[in-house]
Amino acid sequence: MLSPTAMPSKKNQICAAIVFVALAVFICSCAPPGPRALMKGKKFLDRGDYANAVAQLKIATSVLTTNAQAWNYYGVALQHAGQFDDAANAYQNALKFNRDLVEAHYNLGCLWLEQNKLSDAKAEFINYTLLRSTAPEGWLKLGMTQLKANDLLSAEKSFSTVLSLSTNNSEALNGLGLARAARNRYDDAAKFFAAAIQAQPDFAPARLNLAIVDEEHLGDDKAALQNYIGYLSLPNPENRDAVNARIAALESPGKVAMVNPQPPKETETVSEPAPNPQPVVNSRPTQTTRPQMTRTNPSPQIIRIQPEPAIISSPRNAELSRNYNNGGVTPLITNPAPKPKLIQPAPPVFPRYLYLSPRKPKTGDHKSAIAAFTQAHQFEVSQDWADAANAYEKAAALDPAWFEAQYNFGVLAYRQRNYNRALAADEMALAIQPDSVAARYNFALALKAAGYATDAVIELKKIIAKDSSNVEAHLALGNLYAQQLRDAAQAREHYLKVLALDPRNPSASEIQFWLAANPQ
Repeated sequence: MLSPTAMPSKKNQICAAIVFVALAVFICSCAPPGPRALMKGKKFLDRGDYANAVAQLKIATSVLTTNAQAWNYYGVALQHAGQFDDAANAYQNALKFNRDLVEAHYNLGCLWLEQNKLSDAKAEFINYTLLRSTAPEGWLKLGMTQLKANDLLSAEKSFSTVLSLSTNNSEALNGLGLARAARNRYDDAAKFFAAAIQAQPDFAPARLNLAIVDEEHLGDDKAALQNYIGYLSLPNPENRDAVNARIAALESPGKVAMVNPQPPKETETVSEPAPNPQPVVNSRPTQTTRPQMTRTNPSPQIIRIQPEPAIISSPRNAELSRNYNNGGVTPLITNPAPKPKLIQPAPPVFPRYLYLSPRKPKTGDHKSAIAAFTQAHQFEVSQDWADAANAYEKAAALDPAWFEAQYNFGVLAYRQRNYNRALAADEMALAIQPDSVAARYNFALALKAAGYATDAVIELKKIIAKDSSNVEAHLALGNLYAQQLRDAAQAREHYLKVLALDPRNPSASEIQFWLAANPQ
């Protein structure tokens, strides 16, 4: 049994609570005017009392003039109060005092998106994704902005990134469906809308979009009817009258589109054909009587989050960066993620590369080569690629046995799209260090870019023969087989290996789409 002193009495508890509240009020009342107004403003904001929140946060920002978070909260209150220009100024002040305040980037982007200022919105969401690369909400908003701007391929990439971070995200799947529909790929669009419904059965936009695609583009009236009815069964569906009209038209098609060959009398009424659904842009009611394909509501979702640590580069780039710090090796820019493509049965024929097969060179004037190498690095820092390539070439000529000089020359020549110079430099680097995975990988990329796809495969397979878990080599091979060699079976093998080795690879969602589009 507890002793009388082990648990305070109910009376004592009440007294303690009163004392605590009184203390809190005392502390709040004694706080300086700026922080006190900020605290009050945040409370009003949380309650949805935006008029009082604006009043208090205006005081807070007049005192805490350089407090970025205060300006961000002020922007939120102003935006909800409908004072959009003042809200934009508040968010911009927040970013002026803290450029890395991610929530201000996000909120300003949402404001610009709602006002259809797409370029400005895109810039803010890009800033957000740079600072929070693993946060799906930023990529989702970026994709919505790109979709609205008709930048369809970029939108697909952003929505794919969302799916790599948040599997089966219904809004991202719906966005991909809209992008595919805009590109007249209606079968793909239907699959994405269906996937969104499977992930979230009550997600109304995808249900309506699937019905529209079924009816207007795939000619499947039965499926369209089922999806229209399913849409109306969801809570608070929009455009109920227009959808009901489509249901009536599908159930009684003979009563629709009846044409009266005689001009109607003034006393007669001509029944209009049932309105056809159109893609809905957002989840709010539209001004028309026709249902539209729905993306999602672009109104701002105000988030309050702490900044993340610095973004970490991919393992390969991190490794090459360490190589540079240790030996001055420049990272090579890799190819973009694979895009789903239809595979043709007959593989094309590619020219073969005539290997130079140089012998390992002798050491030259290393001291003079260092001076040229240093100058090349300075050109590279200033992004003067042509001069950097020439200076690395000079360093390699002065000391042909210097691996880093040959390697960097190959990288810069590749960037300049001078593939013959890149290939020669890569071969020389491999003559010096035959076991360098980075040099052989770069050599394979240069072979691919120069049109020697068959030889690129050979070099990549050499990497895998020594390290079967090299994700980059498997991904590059998958791309070659899918895009150049049109060998779906081989592409599938290497893409599946990438997913097995690195399920969260940045290209994972693209690979999954390719696999779905190219079944066995």
